[in-house]
Amino acid sequence: MPSTHDWINDPLGVVEGMFAASQSSQSSGWEAKAVEFFKEQLKEKEAQTLVPSLNDVPLHYLKPDSLVRFRCLVQDMFDPEFFMGVYETVDPATKARTLRCGKYKDVTESGQVDVNSRSTVTAERQTFYCVPIPGENQWAKHGYAETTSNQGRVVPSTSYVPSRQKRSYEEDEEMEVQPQKQKETHAASPSAADPHGNGDCKRQETEAPSGQAASASHLDLNFPLPGEKGPSCLVKVYEDWERFKLNDTLQVFGILSVSPALSALADEKDSFLDPAAGLESAAEQRVHSPPASLVPRLHLLHAERLVHNNPLLPNAALQDNSAFLSSALGEMAAVRAELLSYFTHVLLGDALAAEFLLLHLLSSVYSRRDVLPLGKFTLNLSGCPATAAYTQRLYQIVQQLVPSSFYLAMSLQNMNQMRLVPRKDYVANRLVSGALQLASSTSLFLDETQLEPGQLDTTGVRNVTALGNLITWQKVDYDFNFHQMEFPCNINVLIASEGRSLLPPGQSDCHIHLQPQVAPPHMEDYLSSIHVHPQASSQLNKFRVFLSVARLLDYSISDEVTKAVEDDFVDMRKDDPQSISADDLHRMLVVARLLSLSLGQTSLTRDSWLRAKHIEMLRRSRMEQHKSVNGNEP
Repeated sequence: MPSTHDWINDPLGVVEGMFAASQSSQSSGWEAKAVEFFKEQLKEKEAQTLVPSLNDVPLHYLKPDSLVRFRCLVQDMFDPEFFMGVYETVDPATKARTLRCGKYKDVTESGQVDVNSRSTVTAERQTFYCVPIPGENQWAKHGYAETTSNQGRVVPSTSYVPSRQKRSYEEDEEMEVQPQKQKETHAASPSAADPHGNGDCKRQETEAPSGQAASASHLDLNFPLPGEKGPSCLVKVYEDWERFKLNDTLQVFGILSVSPALSALADEKDSFLDPAAGLESAAEQRVHSPPASLVPRLHLLHAERLVHNNPLLPNAALQDNSAFLSSALGEMAAVRAELLSYFTHVLLGDALAAEFLLLHLLSSVYSRRDVLPLGKFTLNLSGCPATAAYTQRLYQIVQQLVPSSFYLAMSLQNMNQMRLVPRKDYVANRLVSGALQLASSTSLFLDETQLEPGQLDTTGVRNVTALGNLITWQKVDYDFNFHQMEFPCNINVLIASEGRSLLPPGQSDCHIHLQPQVAPPHMEDYLSSIHVHPQASSQLNKFRVFLSVARLLDYSISDEVTKAVEDDFVDMRKDDPQSISADDLHRMLVVARLLSLSLGQTSLTRDSWLRAKHIEMLRRSRMEQHKSVNGNEP
């Protein structure tokens, strides 16, 4: 049985040992046994933390042909490719022939390959282009990095020397937990261009070495969100690739391939690794065979679909970890009260708006009925102070609570110039990403306070239409030139606006106008005073766990409560049938569901239904009063 050191540091040795054993015993099925071996080794979370992560460790510190993991989104799927699953080499000196395994490799071992050998077995594999989860926030990244054991933190060793000297990950981590150092180097306050507050001063460990800067400058890594940095990979999948879909979020375990021969073969455009390579255009060759030093290859041994990307929760379903679930449920009511109080301060003393913001952040599409997504709860928060500092600070607060988010300033320039919808590039044979190619459960913050007078051009109209489709139907229609292809999604959309939203009325599931109870003379000072500092990790972590757990809980309505709700609806319509519609009932049921989940309840109770009716009545009353005062408002 291979040791832990063996199967992590030399997985190819394990695979080739099984291949050799199958040849000597003339037995079949060795491939399935090899995959099962690695699956068994990785079943324990402790074992997974021993495997270095490409998200956290610089590529030049990772040992070639070792086992690594990568937390990613499937951004594109290339055409299947053929490779030599089994091939025969001939020793030039002794003429001895040896059968070799070609799986999980990009290049052959030294020796002359007999391409005419009858023992050659041609096989097929699929290639996925994978990128880090778009918009994954720094607290989530560092949370995952901290779960990596010391053995999984790769450092330079005597057996493998990195290609160049560079600041270690720990130094970058120190810069992150001591933001004052960042401020001394670069302004840390967010702007419309960089609302994330990450700053450019933090040097990314995954940037290309200086010698590769020229090649990196013309290589588009195709990240969905502008300004993102990190590793991207070509993941080679050997079995059951049909079970993966575009935009899946995965934890991939694979054999790292960064052979310089890949770059040389790509430059020559003449490779025996892919018989169809000669048919590719120059643009397609650049996309499908980028330098391995910038886009490494990962040969998949095992992959797990990520239920979420919150490092504070177990990745498996909550029901599979009863101890964690019972502990989290026991604290739900208390944490909810704390978070509600916090949001009330953030929203200038508006407790009702705070409640709806809390419900919005834990909403999720749990099912679809025909084209209708169930569970979505888009919130339009109007009446936001005109100062840009308020909406950007509000986004930063949301950003500190959810694992993935994206701030989109809906300025005229952004609407007319940004690429929101992915499109197919037939020349390069790839899917060119757009800002709406996001992972499930991402929070999208639309800041309409950035609007200015002007005219939307064709691109702007198309972008606004795409946002409307996302909000209403939770789908994005990808542009394939001659047709559009619909991709369902699950994106939480929060719209912050001063007055009437640019988006068509009725697209938001819930609209509430902010009624500040306090009027601070210095808004920035006020917000800074209530902003939970990143160092207060204990308080923040409670909020983060609360929101993620509430999103993942199962929920049901008993027949008895369903009958009571129906009767209640009939009673509400008796006096004035126009006072409440079927849409209003649907919204109240969504609010009741979210209210129940926020209390840790997995089924609707009479009390939760009455509470949902009450806060919805208060919201509607407020909006009617606001409409009567401001006739031009929705």
